Amino acid sequence: MAGVSNTVRPGQMHGLPAEVTSFVGRRHEVAEVKRLLSASRLVTLTGVGGVGKTRLAGRVGAMLRRAFPDGVWLVELADLNNPDLLVPAVCEALRIRDHSARPALEVLIDHLRDAQALVILDNCEHLVPGCAVLADALLRSAPGLRILATSRQPLGVGSEQTLSVPTLPVSGDSVVAGDAVRLFAERAEAVVPGFAVTEDNREIVERICRRLDGLPLGIELAAVRLRALSVQQLLARLDDRFRLLTSGSRAVLPRHQTLRALIDWSHGLCTEAERLVWARISVFSGGLDLEAAEQVCAGDGIAREDMLDLVGGLVDKSVLVREEHPGTVRYRLLETIRQYGRERLTASGTEDLVEERHRDYYRDLVARADEAWFGPDQVTWFDRLRLEHGNIRTAIDYCLSAPEQIDAGLAIASRLRFYWIAAGLVHEGRSRLEALLSSDSASPAARAAGLCVHARLAVLQSDFAAAGPMLDKSRALTDPGEDPVTFAQCQYVAGLAALIRHDLDEAVTLLEDALERHRELGHPAGVANSLMYLATTYSLLGRSEEAVALFDECRRLCEARNDRWFCSYTLSVFGIEVWRQGDLKRATELEQQAIRLKRPFDDRLGTALCVDVLAWIAAADGDPERAARLLGALRDIWRLVGGPPFGYLTEYHEDCETAVRDRLGTERFDALFREGSGMSLDRATAYALQEGDVRAAPFAAKGAAPSPLTGREMEVAKLVAKGLSNKEIAAALVVAQRTAEGHVERILRKLGFTSRAQIAAWIAELADAETDDVRRPGRR
Repeated sequence: MAGVSNTVRPGQMHGLPAEVTSFVGRRHEVAEVKRLLSASRLVTLTGVGGVGKTRLAGRVGAMLRRAFPDGVWLVELADLNNPDLLVPAVCEALRIRDHSARPALEVLIDHLRDAQALVILDNCEHLVPGCAVLADALLRSAPGLRILATSRQPLGVGSEQTLSVPTLPVSGDSVVAGDAVRLFAERAEAVVPGFAVTEDNREIVERICRRLDGLPLGIELAAVRLRALSVQQLLARLDDRFRLLTSGSRAVLPRHQTLRALIDWSHGLCTEAERLVWARISVFSGGLDLEAAEQVCAGDGIAREDMLDLVGGLVDKSVLVREEHPGTVRYRLLETIRQYGRERLTASGTEDLVEERHRDYYRDLVARADEAWFGPDQVTWFDRLRLEHGNIRTAIDYCLSAPEQIDAGLAIASRLRFYWIAAGLVHEGRSRLEALLSSDSASPAARAAGLCVHARLAVLQSDFAAAGPMLDKSRALTDPGEDPVTFAQCQYVAGLAALIRHDLDEAVTLLEDALERHRELGHPAGVANSLMYLATTYSLLGRSEEAVALFDECRRLCEARNDRWFCSYTLSVFGIEVWRQGDLKRATELEQQAIRLKRPFDDRLGTALCVDVLAWIAAADGDPERAARLLGALRDIWRLVGGPPFGYLTEYHEDCETAVRDRLGTERFDALFREGSGMSLDRATAYALQEGDVRAAPFAAKGAAPSPLTGREMEVAKLVAKGLSNKEIAAALVVAQRTAEGHVERILRKLGFTSRAQIAAWIAELADAETDDVRRPGRR
């Protein structure tokens, strides 16, 4: 099965996993799914577990990337047990970082409203009602969106088209083997180098594949046994095992019986210790590393020092899938195998014990990440928390299941305070804290800490009506002598709220108090936070000398601890003060350095703030064209994160836009603004950093009028220029032929042309103009 890669190539948006094993067969199914997607905006692939629905959806998505300029995105739902997290999970998969107080569904709809995108909802069967409601809402609001779902049952939406994914055919012809046999041969060759299907063993291999009903998962699990067995022995053992299951329920599909029989058989080949580990690992969501296995799965018959060998044994038996990640190796159970293990765990009567260990491990992990956040390992911890997000969700869900677990849940959610913000998960953080705080069983200290963090997230969404009462409750529950950290944090959050509301005198009072308290506590992260925004407040009050002194202190503190996150925000707000003092060169350097520090976090909110300031600097530096492009780019970045949260900067932004528009004239300003808004996030960032020879937008030669064509029409025009017929264009873009014909007619009408040859010549001229403009030395 494929391992997941989150890497996005420059200039290409997608969220698909890389295929790490070959894709065998399915030519008819691939063509049929493409046909269905051209006729319907919702297609669901159904079929038994292990039949290959996910691989088929991923292959079709990869083939159709060019047809969806706004991306093909995979949303993996197998590990999501809470339907309330469905919309946040989709937002996370689409990399939507929204910091506003709007409902998550509203944010998602707004993000997709004008998008030409394909969203793959994978493993919907346990969330069918929620997936159906979500799919219907998105399709009604986003006419350019298509959804490809995989599920063991249809979603039941009116416009839905379904395709039942069959098992792989076993028989081919006298020359070409069936797809099931080809899959077995390829996976067997990976296990036993040199293995091949020959005239001597072909009949036996076909019988093995037939016994497995052509199920891809079953074939892959069986092939790995060739490490220890011949194909003859493998067939014999399959025959013996399946005879034992002939009395199974007739209500269960035979293929389900076959798959369960195969997993039963694999389970029987494991040692008793491996079976215990398999069952215990089933509590994990989204994978685990060796450390987690040792902490959660050892004990009660399993020695910790034996865990490496036991995990290795499960990898060898293809029960666990091994995945490479930067600096570490992780393991995961395929969903069908995880569910089987969970049944075994439940039957053992030890489910609660293992779930408690899982909860304790992730509570400790989150605490360690919080302690180390302000330091040299910050990015490492951020990446690790991202990898463990599914497990963190599972741990919090477990805490919500019983009143006595609420304090543990609040400890996890509260100590994720920086992660919720850095990962762009403010919505989810507030949702989890709200659910935990709704219980009456939380202790005063845990409730006070949770309220403070919840208020902090609310302030970042400018939801002051909610934040104020939460801070009041938190302070009322907190004795400054017994819990000085929470009280100091409340003062900081209240001061930040006052700053954002532009109540500068109140902000000074609160932030000075917060800074003093954090200094006394020796709490460096609190000191950095307080310094940063107290300096900002001084700057806005015109107390420049005091502001610069605090900015310098904060920067030195961050650099001494090799911090990136706090340092990036410090440099960003420091850049504003330096810009106000007229040192444009240094202000530019500070903002650009801040953007570079933010890159490991994909911090779109912080990047947007820096791009905004760089536009002001460009305007002040006599480069209104660059300022207009940056303002245009900023509009779409703000849309991704839910709008600017810091109202005290609005005046600077509006003054800049007014000045640049007056300098350029409305027509020229609007043209340059559109160029900027046409940039991808990566392109806009590179333009802001002045990296390389970055063009503002494709086909936008300097001084040229913007194209009259829409993005989709431009895409069709390029295909026309390549000589494709209307039928071929329709197939390439996954649209009906009539739709392609309509696009071509509109292109001819808008451009005043009468032939396809004229379109091709126009595209060539645009490309030449772009090349000439790139070669022409431009202003840096």
